[in-house]
Amino acid sequence: MKVAQISKIWSAVAASCLALVFFAPGSLLAQSNDAASLAKKAQNPIADMISLPFQNNTNFETGPYERTQNILNIQPVLPFEMNKDWNVITRTILPVISQPAFAPGQEREFGLGDVQFSAFFSPKKPVGGWVWGAGVIAQMDTATDDRLGQGVWGLGPTAVALKIGKTWVYGALINNVFSVVKDPGTPSVNQMLIQPFVNYNFPNHPGRYLSFAPVITANWEAESGQKWTIPLGLSIGQIMKFGKQPVNLQVGGYYNVERPDNGSRWQLRLQLVLLFPK
Repeated sequence: MKVAQISKIWSAVAASCLALVFFAPGSLLAQSNDAASLAKKAQNPIADMISLPFQNNTNFETGPYERTQNILNIQPVLPFEMNKDWNVITRTILPVISQPAFAPGQEREFGLGDVQFSAFFSPKKPVGGWVWGAGVIAQMDTATDDRLGQGVWGLGPTAVALKIGKTWVYGALINNVFSVVKDPGTPSVNQMLIQPFVNYNFPNHPGRYLSFAPVITANWEAESGQKWTIPLGLSIGQIMKFGKQPVNLQVGGYYNVERPDNGSRWQLRLQLVLLFPK
């Protein structure tokens, strides 16, 4: 399938998501204070709530042939109570990747990438008005093809901090993965991820919000000028109910103002999160 065809398909999907956010029938919209509260909880990466996000990232103009890459991240979040003061929040990312050719004679490759697992130790009550968590992130060599992963088992620190106000939710998540065990001939991994996030919740539309949440990455092993990927863009989201199931629907776009030579130029992000509040 050509890039232009995929672009048209995802543009149509994005338009459908926007139509749901703005024009869904009233029976589907959780127009209440509960929706506003749930939206803020959904914007907290370490909320004490089970959730199942499906985040689809379509990356356009990727690689030397400027083709389309697609990554579906399945990201279950499971909280566990340690004691009356502390929780452990686990986040797993299972990437399902459609990778375009990067060299002559290559075919498009589809399969599972490297799974990442994070565990945050987080106090149940905010500290000085801030919600925070810190812990470890592990990367597993689970890719079904060499082109879909890095060929390493990795480990590193991770942390998140955020503040939840009346209409604003803002904070940042950071981690850095170092290779611990790697396949012979595979380059070492030393990579950082920073995700600042600033969300504005519309007071007159409970459950609706604007989100600035770029995923900034740095590959410290890369050559100068090839280390950073820095996207800029916005998403819009809405808490809804399909039957009795609350969901968080989001659509957005990001442009990479800084990227390595074979990095994607821009990204369409679609996200559906199943929420299971207590």
